[in-house]
Amino acid sequence: MTSSAVPPAAPSAVSVPSGGSVLDLAPVVPVVVLHDVADAVPLARALVAGGLPAIEVTLRTPAALASIRAMAAEVPDAVVGAGTVISPEHVRDTVDAGARFLVSPGWTDALLEAMKASGVPFLPGVSTTSEVVALLERGVHEMKFFPAEAAGGTAYLKALSAPLPQARFCPTGGISLASAPSYLALPNVGCVGGSWMVPGDAVAAKDWDRVARLAAEASALAG
Repeated sequence: MTSSAVPPAAPSAVSVPSGGSVLDLAPVVPVVVLHDVADAVPLARALVAGGLPAIEVTLRTPAALASIRAMAAEVPDAVVGAGTVISPEHVRDTVDAGARFLVSPGWTDALLEAMKASGVPFLPGVSTTSEVVALLERGVHEMKFFPAEAAGGTAYLKALSAPLPQARFCPTGGISLASAPSYLALPNVGCVGGSWMVPGDAVAAKDWDRVARLAAEASALAG
């Protein structure tokens, strides 16, 4: 399986076209930090209801793995992935928990080999031209651009599009509802990652209707 192909879903899960890409599932991939496993399933359902099926659960809290497992088991219309993947152990544990794609803030050869061997799509993180070229050399064409705003934003990605048109990106880091359209307009951007549709106060208040409304706003950026 190539790094861009989305693995087959269960019959009841969201349908992904054969040969499709994580970058094409939705214009925005929510970047989720969960502290309470009890929030995982209702949050995932709210995001899916708002039109954002691809959900990146970051490995920044003790609740992350269990949250991935719960979402994968109980929300079949979600394509649940793992973010902040920084070791081969992370790859193994998250795939075992049900992650259907992997996202890293950066990469090493050991991490890249583990992600390639995992059998699920992955987006290794880059922030320099040399890192992009190194991944292209290794047969990887889809990447996370991180931290997007701090690393040069749309101007940097636009500059990469001419010499490296074969690279496609999911920029993440400092992107908002207001700035997302300028990224999505670039030919080498498939989607963006962001957390504005999962604000901490809404999650703490379990205001899933608000999350669904914010997700719908983000999903509408596809138009």
